[in-house]
Amino acid sequence: MPTPDFIRDLRASIGHQLLYLPGVSAVVFDDQGRVLLGRRADNGRWTIICGIPEPGEQPATAVVREVAEETAVHCVPERIVLVRTLAPVTYPNDDRCQFVDVCFRCRAVGGEARVNDDESVDVGWFPLDALPEMEDFSLSRIKQALEDGPTWFEPTVAE
Repeated sequence: MPTPDFIRDLRASIGHQLLYLPGVSAVVFDDQGRVLLGRRADNGRWTIICGIPEPGEQPATAVVREVAEETAVHCVPERIVLVRTLAPVTYPNDDRCQFVDVCFRCRAVGGEARVNDDESVDVGWFPLDALPEMEDFSLSRIKQALEDGPTWFEPTVAE
């Protein structure tokens, strides 16, 4: 995933220090009930579509942009599935980040799924009973998106 310019600018000042960032992810369904997945170029893993909002960009706008940029699919956000702070991650260049992920359930409204940038090596629609091997990050969000319950969030811990 290429590093956005605004993060490169911050890194020039803060070096490898932990950077707390917003993130968005999308569980996109088509009219046949299939889910849209991308196979990441950096690690070869299948995943739901994810990205980082630009400064000042609303999360729902960012998720629509990310899906279109990465897959050429046009979608409409239907609801927020979950909000969760992820564990810190250290990249190979020693940059450290921690993301707050806002995951949206989305409905595809146009476009043809294809690799549309250099972040993915493959893109496709998958029936729910034939998903490729994925990490819990994607599987748990797909499961939450299928439920009609309220937005999931990490319960607060009483002190």
